[in-house]
Amino acid sequence: MNNNHLINFASDNSAPVAPEIMAALAAVNQGPALGYGNDAVTASFEIRLKEIFECDLRAFPVATGTAANVLGLSVLVPPYGSIYAHRLGHIEIDECGAPEFYTGGAKITLQDGKNGKLDAKELDKVLSQSGAGNVHHVQPAAVSLTQTTECGTVYTADEVFAISETAKAHGLGVHMDGARFANAVVSLGCAPADTTVKAGVDVLSLGATKNGAMAVEAVVFFNKEKAQEFEFRRKRGAHLFSKMRYLSAQLDAYFTDGLWLEFARHANEMASRLATGITLSKNANLMYPVEANMVFTKVSSEAMTNLEKSNVLFYPEGPKEASTIRLVASWNTTAEEVDAVLALIG
Repeated sequence: MNNNHLINFASDNSAPVAPEIMAALAAVNQGPALGYGNDAVTASFEIRLKEIFECDLRAFPVATGTAANVLGLSVLVPPYGSIYAHRLGHIEIDECGAPEFYTGGAKITLQDGKNGKLDAKELDKVLSQSGAGNVHHVQPAAVSLTQTTECGTVYTADEVFAISETAKAHGLGVHMDGARFANAVVSLGCAPADTTVKAGVDVLSLGATKNGAMAVEAVVFFNKEKAQEFEFRRKRGAHLFSKMRYLSAQLDAYFTDGLWLEFARHANEMASRLATGITLSKNANLMYPVEANMVFTKVSSEAMTNLEKSNVLFYPEGPKEASTIRLVASWNTTAEEVDAVLALIG
């Protein structure tokens, strides 16, 4: 391999835009179209999602994952409310206070859980002691699940259902941060509906940017009663794009003929190849089960030095001396690139 070629394992965000998405953008860039989502391609993408999730729904394009998460949560959570999330959840560690800002001051209540996942039984215990109805306490309003988790693990449909059932029993809504939802669906081998609408999810932040798109996510409302309020919150939050067709064209192409799952399947396979090699290495150990496209591993100091001096892009996890790293496979990762990383680890 050319040593000048950068090998991307830093993030699926660092991967280029897929050619199918670029082609869709070029195709939609012909002549005029009504603005603010009143165009044919925006309507088409929502119809595709109704077919994919086997239900009636509302879906809204936004440009970033942060916007999708926090605007979606804002319709579930009042300013005096609380969002229950895992301690490693994306809304806690990577949103710079945006959930608190867009909800008008709601609190994120953090929970522990093995491999980055909330546990329904533990959640029930916490909610039973939350002080619901007591004017002196923040009021429990929603549970937010990160799917795929920040540990690279995946909630099963049964796990999502159990958490949703617990949340609903206590009067809470359920939000899913699905920035890597496609990777989770492929990993589970289930229908997209099985781990969302059929499992009790009210609002899904459905990612595309990490899986081949340029810059677009969809906020999907299975609870349609909240959709009208979202339209105003999206506008107020500066994410109602005048030239919406350029966002929608990405999503329309992404969800056509299973392209989104094809990309995710490839990324998962490359991560699995990487994980298999690491388990055979004497210089590295996996930190979590590899269930999607992210690999967390502790490497020897020699392997760490080799990686740092190489043309491989990656992120350390924690202090440098811990020698723990995150490696993320993307829609365009090659087997050759995986093998090059494994050779550096030794």
